Amino acid sequence: MQRCQHCRHWSYPPNAACPKCRRRDLGWEATTGRATLYSYTLNYKAWNPDVPVPYIVAMVELPEQVGMRMTTNIVNCATGDLVIDMPLRVTFEQQGEIFIPLFEPDAIGQLP
Repeated sequence: MQRCQHCRHWSYPPNAACPKCRRRDLGWEATTGRATLYSYTLNYKAWNPDVPVPYIVAMVELPEQVGMRMTTNIVNCATGDLVIDMPLRVTFEQQGEIFIPLFEPDAIGQLP
């Protein structure tokens, strides 16, 4: 994810300048790949025939910075197993030349 090289603030979604110090010294850094489930909804509308319903649209919070959240999908999880604050880990789905970050339950069950 993008991170300010001056004040070390994470910037998501990516920006041209740091949202905290306004400098343009942004770089890309690896994260832990972990998150917790902040909120979710179940979508029952079949917008794409290749995506079976229901599917989970979620807001996850990354531990790298308080309040850093991203919208994603939860995969490899039954809808009845969803619990707010459950530990998650990133997995990637390739769509052509792009890799989409999705999240699944973390088998370890603990954040670093």
